[in-house]
Amino acid sequence: MNKNVMPACDSVKSAFFSLWQQRQLLMLLVRREVTERYRGSIMGLAWSLITPMFMLIMYSFVFSVVFKVRWGEQTSGSHAEFAALLFTGLLTYGFFAECLARAPGLLSSHANFVKRIVFPLEILPVVAVFSAFFNCLMNILVLFLAMRLFSLPFYWGQLLFPVVLFPVFLMALGIVWFFSALGVYIRDVVHMTGLLSSLFLFLSPVFYPQSALPPAYRPWLDLNPLTFVIESARQTLTGGGLNWQGWGFSCFLGLVAALCGLWCFQRSRKGFADVL
Repeated sequence: MNKNVMPACDSVKSAFFSLWQQRQLLMLLVRREVTERYRGSIMGLAWSLITPMFMLIMYSFVFSVVFKVRWGEQTSGSHAEFAALLFTGLLTYGFFAECLARAPGLLSSHANFVKRIVFPLEILPVVAVFSAFFNCLMNILVLFLAMRLFSLPFYWGQLLFPVVLFPVFLMALGIVWFFSALGVYIRDVVHMTGLLSSLFLFLSPVFYPQSALPPAYRPWLDLNPLTFVIESARQTLTGGGLNWQGWGFSCFLGLVAALCGLWCFQRSRKGFADVL
């Protein structure tokens, strides 16, 4: 048997063992996923920097120049700071939304892998999340470059930005495991995830700070798992400290979501080949 594959696992514990054993295969698939996205284009991987740069300029112009939106009383009110705060919410949500959008059709698009009994199917959702996180890291790089270009203050806490996103990474794993399995049996899931993606966009503090809501509605926004991460990411950019207790609790919730999603995936995987 090829060392890159192993028998299908039936439990969450064995699935984690499989992922660790197949870590080289995981990195190989992630690398292929990233490069194939831009293969054949003249600019290649440069598009992973050009696209977020264009989005940063466009959103900052529309919201701060056209609509003349101001973020809040605690900010300087400059267009550059507004763009940085806005883009922070967008890239966090964008990572989550990309994972959610890819989940329903993930296994059907890899039907040849599904029908190979020895292939570790649980690795495919992980590849999708890592690929989306690579794009997110490119967005963060563009954000940092833009902040230096416009002479926004540098704080050492800004280096914690990728760490702040870890709870969303865990949650995205659980979501992709769950919806990729559900999408095999129920094709309407793709419409459900599209609706959920739109709801999360407007029910998360992406285009506005949490403080902009009336006090009576803020506790409801806290129920959204993206709220804490987005607000914490903005705090690190503006020199505020990270609430490690809240971050730890968010990581715990993300881990629970990941374990639940993997459990559902493992329970339903036996019928994947028959349906596809």
